[in-house]
Amino acid sequence: MVKLIAAAVVMGLSVSGPALAQRKDCGELKGEIEAKIKQNGVEKFSLDVVEADKQTEGKVVGTCEGGTKKIVYKRA
Repeated sequence: MVKLIAAAVVMGLSVSGPALAQRKDCGELKGEIEAKIKQNGVEKFSLDVVEADKQTEGKVVGTCEGGTKKIVYKRA
């Protein structure tokens, strides 16, 4: 019975986790991504928040505001 309840909790978290992550504020997410990039030793780069449907150069490293915006990384 305990295993069944634990499995249900894990399944619930795995389904709701991505939905909660997509609702994150763009400024907050951009700060978290910037910190991770700097921890990896990269010093010269840019992160830009753009509309999700906008074409941009660079690599998309995150989405925010419910998927309406994306964060684009470019190494300088």
